[in-house]
Amino acid sequence: MRRFVIVGTRAMAKGKLPLNDMAGGAGRMDVLVRALMSSLLTSHGIREDVEFTMILLGGPGPARRIKFVSNELKGVHAEERAVGGKIAAVIKEPIPPRGHWIERSPGIYDGGGNLDMTLDEWNCPTIRLEADSENLYSGVLPSDFSIDDIGFILGDDKPLECDRGIPRSLGKSWLQGHTCISIVHFLLDEGIQLQL
Repeated sequence: MRRFVIVGTRAMAKGKLPLNDMAGGAGRMDVLVRALMSSLLTSHGIREDVEFTMILLGGPGPARRIKFVSNELKGVHAEERAVGGKIAAVIKEPIPPRGHWIERSPGIYDGGGNLDMTLDEWNCPTIRLEADSENLYSGVLPSDFSIDDIGFILGDDKPLECDRGIPRSLGKSWLQGHTCISIVHFLLDEGIQLQL
């Protein structure tokens, strides 16, 4: 399972999502939606064995997690407003208790909690993508896990405040999250060795 988590420092956790203002009034939800689409969608369908979680920290109220499981998803299309509508349907509901997941629609789960809870649930090697670290690609994989069992942590348009995971870079330029996810999928799809 390939896992991606993105932290939305200002992304709405509850309320009526303004689909016409996802870049502003929704707290840069547009960044999270593009990352979600890059992690799950191909040009003609949905990837298999991918899990994407967004951590919504922008309130009101406590942090919220929305998890998308590719093998279970139905009705997700490659259009930002349509994906935003799926998120809007979730955040209009009360935030579930921390550590408890509620399936809101096929393959879309809603839960209270934060990044640490998500990483604890993963139980797999985890990479924290940041520009000022060693390169992700090259090196030798440890022999005790499959490359398909790996997780990646990304931030939105703000620096990520996290020290968990192995820090790695995709280059010296700061890239948008959805671009990073596309590059990671390419590296894994092509079997390029990662430096863990």
